[in-house]
Parts: sequence; structure tokens; C-alpha cells
Amino acid sequence: MSTTTRILGIDPGLQTTGFGIVDASGPRLQYVASGTIKTAALARGDLPGRLKVIFDGVCEVARRYEAQCAAVEIVFVNVNPQSTLLLGQARGAALAALVSCELAVSEYTALQMKKAVVGHGQARKEQVQAMVTRLLALRAAPGPDAADALGIAITHAHAGASLAAMERVSPLARRQHAQFKRGRAY
Repeated sequence: MSTTTRILGIDPGLQTTGFGIVDASGPRLQYVASGTIKTAALARGDLPGRLKVIFDGVCEVARRYEAQCAAVEIVFVNVNPQSTLLLGQARGAALAALVSCELAVSEYTALQMKKAVVGHGQARKEQVQAMVTRLLALRAAPGPDAADALGIAITHAHAGASLAAMERVSPLARRQHAQFKRGRAY
């Protein structure tokens, strides 16, 4: 008999952070909740205030839905370095919130998520939304940020079980850093 694990997926963003919660019991997935944490009501120049909204929102979601573990999308490097820095800070606020809630956190690239959910790494947002809707038997497609967060949670549900099985056989050494290029870690 397999146990059920509640996974919180996070798609970080400075203006909109998506969240998605699924229950995983072996290969079976059940939708719990999804949505977004928005910072648009604050002034664009109020970075600390926006980061606090993300931190508080992620903490509230983790506690309200009693998440047991979390998965967060790894930030990719944009053409605009300033955007990358801001996105990294939003991601940091989400990670800090998850750790403050004492959740184990796993990280996946958008490419890994798209491959796990859609089957190929070049999937468009609409394709991710459609597959998340199908995999979780939803009545309607979630918004793009919530769909990405649910996709991250689904990815962890599948990959996390495999990683846990491998770790039972031989302890895995966690990488302290990695550069990602076309889905490969260097």
C-alpha cells in the first residue's frame, strides 16, 4: 500500500508566482489546489515589499494546504540580466518561505518539467496547460502560471519517486551548483 504525499509546486515570478498542489500516491495524482500570488498592487520600485508578498503568500499556501514537500522551477538566464536578477530574487523569496516552513525542496528546469508533462522540452504554455488539465482530470485549464506550478509538482511526483528509490540503494550527493544549457547540467 503506497502512502500519499502532498507536493507544492512553485513557478516563481516577481509579478505573478504560480502555485499548484497535488497529492501523489504511487503513480496516481490528485489535484488539490492551484492559483497565483500577485504583487502588481505594489509599486514597481518596491522590491522589498513585493518579495515580502511572495514570501508571505508561499508560507500561507504551504501551511493552509499542509504540503509535505515542495518543488520549484529553476530560473533560466534571460537576455536581459536585470530581469534575471529580479526573477532570481523572487525565486529566493519563495525558496526561503518553503525552507522556513521546514519543507524539503527539489528543483527542476522548465525543460525538465515540459518533458515530464508534455513529452518534449519545446512545449508552449498552452500545451502545458492542456496536459496538466488532462493529467489531473480538471474541468477547465488553470492559468499559465498555475499550470506551470502544477507541472513542476507533477514532475516531482514522477522524478521524486525515482530519486528516492535510487537513494535507498546508494545515497546521492547533492550538487551544490550547476549551469544549465539545453537541459544539461555542467
